[in-house]
Amino acid sequence: MFMNQVKVAGLLMLIGMGQFLLLMQVAQYLYPGYSVSENYISDLGVGPSAAIFNGSIIILGILGMIAVVLLYKSGVDKVFSALLFLASMGAAGVGLFPENMGILHTIPSFITFFFAGISSLYSYRVDEEYSRYIWPILGIISLLALALFASKNYLGLGKGGMERLIVYPVFIWLIGISEYFIQRE
Repeated sequence: MFMNQVKVAGLLMLIGMGQFLLLMQVAQYLYPGYSVSENYISDLGVGPSAAIFNGSIIILGILGMIAVVLLYKSGVDKVFSALLFLASMGAAGVGLFPENMGILHTIPSFITFFFAGISSLYSYRVDEEYSRYIWPILGIISLLALALFASKNYLGLGKGGMERLIVYPVFIWLIGISEYFIQRE
């Protein structure tokens, strides 16, 4: 059975996100004393589970970039494609430049957080279903959490908890928008 490029893109995005969610959890379990409220997500990239975390986020980024090329070639909104490509490129950079590499890690982390939130916010222009009204809300939550995180205002969640408030809304969005692309005729 032949699948069009948009469906393949959605499938690649879903596989990328799914494997990252699963392997991020595995990495947390293998990291002695890891705390989701007190540790950064990227701590997983320099600890005993570094190979799992870094490999998984690089795969997420690469699959995302391939998916974006397919979406772009299929005529999906060019701005959306560019935003999602930047977020995917940043994700791969997070794995290529682990947390112990200082600014070389901070830059792709920020690029990922910022452009993933903006992609979610902007995706109302791509999704034609009712979910198009939910994606901007998730993007706004992510971007507000990013601003709080950058100002070290963790609202009692700890730095790790606030960082998760940046990424979890985007994870939900990416799974949803992936499914939209898979189901699209």
